[in-house]
Amino acid sequence: MGYDRGMDKTERCEPMYEIQDQEAVEAACRSMPETAILERLADFYKVMGDPTRLRLLIALEQKELCVSDLSSLVGMSRSAISHQLRALKSAKLVKSRKDGKAVYYSLDDEHIHSVIKVALAHILEED
Repeated sequence: MGYDRGMDKTERCEPMYEIQDQEAVEAACRSMPETAILERLADFYKVMGDPTRLRLLIALEQKELCVSDLSSLVGMSRSAISHQLRALKSAKLVKSRKDGKAVYYSLDDEHIHSVIKVALAHILEED
């Protein structure tokens, strides 16, 4: 599996030990994303790694919801939900739209649904 942006020229895969399969190591090195991209990916998974945030994302897969609705659904205060939504929004996992005084949240795009769906399918697989 290749990635759009591989390691830049200043980054190298330096061998620490004797390499057993040079071709495989070189292929893996070529496909490795830049460090900055890996850090963004790790941050993405940190945000996704919180059970409350996952509950919010799964709820938003169905339909856009306001903070009050999400608060009732998750059983947390509106301020706690707003705090979680800020984290999700800064990670570009949710977007918002204002309708009068109410703010409605929805998944930022279809990729978020896909990530959740694939991860759920993986953990629900039987060995």
